[in-house]
Amino acid sequence: MPRQCPQKSAARRVRPAATTATPGRPCPYAAFLGIDWADQQHEVAELDGETVHRQTLLQTPEGLDAWAGALHKRFGGRSVAICLEQAQGGLIYALQRHSHLVLFPINPAKADAYREAFAHSGAKNDQVDAELLARYVREHHPRLRAWKPDTEQTRQLARFVELRRNLVEERKQTMQRITALLKLYFPLALVIAQEYSEKLMLALLARWGTLREWQRANPRTLKQVATPFLKHAETRDQLVQQIRAALPLTTDQAILKPNALYLQTQVAKLPGLNQAIAVFDQEIAQLFHTHPDAAIFSSLDGAGEALAPRLLVAFGTDRERFQSAADVQAYSGIAPVTKQSGKSRSVHSRFACNKFLRQSFHEFADHARKHCDWAKAYYQYKRDHGMRHNAAVRSLAFKWIRILFRCWKNRSLYDDQTYTNHLRCKQVPYLPASHTA
Repeated sequence: MPRQCPQKSAARRVRPAATTATPGRPCPYAAFLGIDWADQQHEVAELDGETVHRQTLLQTPEGLDAWAGALHKRFGGRSVAICLEQAQGGLIYALQRHSHLVLFPINPAKADAYREAFAHSGAKNDQVDAELLARYVREHHPRLRAWKPDTEQTRQLARFVELRRNLVEERKQTMQRITALLKLYFPLALVIAQEYSEKLMLALLARWGTLREWQRANPRTLKQVATPFLKHAETRDQLVQQIRAALPLTTDQAILKPNALYLQTQVAKLPGLNQAIAVFDQEIAQLFHTHPDAAIFSSLDGAGEALAPRLLVAFGTDRERFQSAADVQAYSGIAPVTKQSGKSRSVHSRFACNKFLRQSFHEFADHARKHCDWAKAYYQYKRDHGMRHNAAVRSLAFKWIRILFRCWKNRSLYDDQTYTNHLRCKQVPYLPASHTA
């Protein structure tokens, strides 16, 4: 089909179709492209046989839309395979709008290994990387899985739960910074948090950042601040006496003044983070409870309002996405990696995986063992046989994924009694005696 060369606008030629069709079966793609993405512009390589046509693409909505439209016109709407080292981001979000673009995101580690097979010196540049990605998808697309977006509701829920976890982690890190600062110059505040409540400590620190300020404050004002957290007047009197009798760790203003100021900036962040987390919780609850698969993951022991949505988006709604539980175990990083060569054999954790997904399954397994008898017994059995805590939880998560996969695949609810009866029939060694009678 005649079309315009992207580099020489005056030249025109007839290009053949893509060349990697299976014998007896036409190639499903009109062209193979590789994109080496960057922040402001991307290098694009398009294969025409062994000829490479290069182009620089700007990261603007107008530029990306015009480029995708030109591909649609040149190839008459046929599918175009595009390989890139990105699973999310502005570029892939813009390209997913065009149905004729079939995206193949690959792990950067795979692209690096492919590059090293051709460039032993380690030399690289963006144009060569784009070409290698185009060759990679042309040669291996039958064994690659094209990126297929889930439903809008599921993708929205997935982004909400991931960002909520980021907010929780930010709050945790803020509290760790506050604790570290208090250890430097104000240990009494940590004693107050331990003996009374952390919320009381933060309320006092929001008003006064040093022990001297606490001691100079009017006792009536101190009691007013403490009233929402300490209901009894005697406890409030005890608090005031404890503050008045305390000795400072240091009186050096070079330590006190800067640390107190920085501490109060950290304390001031917490109400905003708590409010944001509450808003995210509302949005997540609304999306989750209207999702068609919500009942499946709500039936799990120990999932709760926070983890059930995370497990739902881990599987998604496309039942063809994973063919077996082993696919989920490997993709999430719960399954270990075995390396064997001759007599040498080693097993280690999987590094190339979705870290948030692995965290979701790990946290769920840790919560489930506190609510589910067989999970608690399995965890304890692994601990008694020498496994450390994290390894035992990962082993439990590995087992849970098989259960979750079957429930998800069959669209069936989890029933703890049914599964316990199944374990009883198998006579597993870790089941509690009360369950084997």
